[in-house]
Amino acid sequence: MSMTQDIEAGLTALASQLLGAGARIDGLKRLSGGASQETWAFSVSAGAASRPLILRRAPGGGGEARNSTAIGLPAEARLIEAAVAAGVPAPGIAHVCQPGDGLGEAFIMERVGGETIARKILRDDTYEQARTRLAAQCGRALAGIHGIDIANLPELPESFGTDQLDRYEEIYRGFEAPRPVFELAIQWLRANAPRPLAPVLVHGDFRLGNLMVDENGLAAVLDWELAHIGDPREDIAWACINSWRFGVAEKRVGGFGDLPDLLEAYGAAGGAQIAQGEIDWWEMLGSLKWGIMCMIMYDAFRSGADPSVERATIGRRVSETEIDLINLLEKV
Repeated sequence: MSMTQDIEAGLTALASQLLGAGARIDGLKRLSGGASQETWAFSVSAGAASRPLILRRAPGGGGEARNSTAIGLPAEARLIEAAVAAGVPAPGIAHVCQPGDGLGEAFIMERVGGETIARKILRDDTYEQARTRLAAQCGRALAGIHGIDIANLPELPESFGTDQLDRYEEIYRGFEAPRPVFELAIQWLRANAPRPLAPVLVHGDFRLGNLMVDENGLAAVLDWELAHIGDPREDIAWACINSWRFGVAEKRVGGFGDLPDLLEAYGAAGGAQIAQGEIDWWEMLGSLKWGIMCMIMYDAFRSGADPSVERATIGRRVSETEIDLINLLEKV
């Protein structure tokens, strides 16, 4: 059988658990999003009832994602459940797959309506009202995420500012391809490292592309695979780096909003009181990290380890991060 047929067979066996006796699977389709995990949309139906769902699955059903820092799908499902319980907009978990389900490492979650493509969110009239609300909504969502009791979470990696700088500098040095702008950024980051805040659950990739947005604003926070224990300012700054503004550079938060709106909502919802200037260091670190990630992706293409056009295209964006770092260095 083909992979699609295998997955449909596994889901069919689960259909009665998802919607009751006589349920069937309809409309199974692999979605294009998700560079590290497989994402499949389907519905389970019984009579007039229909439940739209998403299958999030490790590539080929294996236990490892393409991103070696991913926490694993069972842990990701538990984090999403904790987020939902904390009032964070996130898709409900319908089922965490077990070995006997025949689907490999995977979980099934509710399908949330909306859009994740940044170009549409930032430019289409449908989302005009949403754009006015998103910064504050993101602030409240991040306060909810960062307020989750880490003692009740599965074991997660710890990753803070200076150790991330150490790790990415080591990767960068390994390429033996010096870039003067990266050198300047590394020196500035080391000379100006902030004191860490109390550790919290960090989403790790909070940005447009991983946010489901509808006409009313933030509908769901997606893709928790890079979650870890760290500094809350990392999440706020990652949403601000210019690469995730998708051409709308004047709006610091994701190309749609202003940082004071996010920080005000974040503090009002129980998050730490954070000043705008505190985000500068983390935005510089985020831009440097993304630049080095682009180098990694190009090297994967060059070496043949991953000869996809996507890797080659992203690799070319290193130069964009150099411009972003220059602009940030001029401001600090």
